[in-house]
Amino acid sequence: MKKKTTGMDLTVGSPLIDILLFSLPLVLGTLFQQLYSFVDTVMVGRLISTDALGAVGATYSLYFLIIGFIQGTCEGFCIPLSQSIGAKDHMAFQKYFWNGVWLSIIMAVVMTAATVLGASGLLKIMNTPEDLFADALIYIRIIFWGIPAAVLYNFCSGAMRASGDSRRPFYFLLFTSFLNIALDYLFIVPFHMGVAGAAIATVISQLVSGLCNLVWIVFRTDLLKGEKENRAFSSAHFRRLCVVGFPMGVEFSLSAIGAVIMQGGINALGTTAVAAQTAGEKIRQMFTLVMESIGVGMATYVGQNIGAKRLDRVHSGIRAGLLIVWVYSGIAWLAILLLKRPLVTLVLGTADSEVGVQAVRYLTII
Repeated sequence: MKKKTTGMDLTVGSPLIDILLFSLPLVLGTLFQQLYSFVDTVMVGRLISTDALGAVGATYSLYFLIIGFIQGTCEGFCIPLSQSIGAKDHMAFQKYFWNGVWLSIIMAVVMTAATVLGASGLLKIMNTPEDLFADALIYIRIIFWGIPAAVLYNFCSGAMRASGDSRRPFYFLLFTSFLNIALDYLFIVPFHMGVAGAAIATVISQLVSGLCNLVWIVFRTDLLKGEKENRAFSSAHFRRLCVVGFPMGVEFSLSAIGAVIMQGGINALGTTAVAAQTAGEKIRQMFTLVMESIGVGMATYVGQNIGAKRLDRVHSGIRAGLLIVWVYSGIAWLAILLLKRPLVTLVLGTADSEVGVQAVRYLTII
């Protein structure tokens, strides 16, 4: 079968159509990703217990802080990749990719060691309720042990998108979303592994998705076909990746710092408040993370056009992207307003319990 070198060329055609077509698989991927996260919440809340749901929820802002940094940093690493594609400089693409691999390995090792060792102290700082602490620690430590899988997935899927291919990362994510749901049920119901089972299912699914993207870009495209010298360490390319990637990771984490502080306040209110906020937040994410997918698509669009020196398309693309997000925001606002009680009932089994009432109130305000 003939290998393909690139996906969409975002430097030609209508900016609005380009952004819509390229971002659609990203949006669908996010929806399926949130679907399995949503199903995970339903399974934990209804197949284990409300306390287990609260334990998972008590770790969310900490999870968001660490994984958000990884997502932002890997997205930043892929900006020079998309610029290289726009400039049609495949040697530069290869050098950035392989130096990004070495940089990702270093980041994964350092962050895994730091977070696994510091998990208990961070949960204490966040005022995690005593009756939730043990399960919360088990869950978040397993997630932190899976940081290498998260780095693998985010970097390799980002590299695929940088080349203009947003469809195959979506296909891989779709497959692993259903895999995650199946593993959730297997580990929670027949194996009785509790919150540990939910965490292990998430890590395995991320690992499989990351490996699928890696195998495809290495063996099924010509993007990395070139001289072995392109795989060597390059201080210039390494430095450029750091300069672009890590500030973007910090940017992603800034809002998470506020979320960690807020989570500490919510945890201090007790188990009921934590479970209600967890249910409400999972529902909110189903709608709002779509806008982040548009942002990811915009990063590739802008990167390719900067590489091609098409600044006119950058300006018109930003206007088109804003229009898409504004229209979607209105639709999402109306949907949450009308469906908040049925969605809370789906997660918790009822919207009339104290947890359900607070979850509906959370969605109304947020």
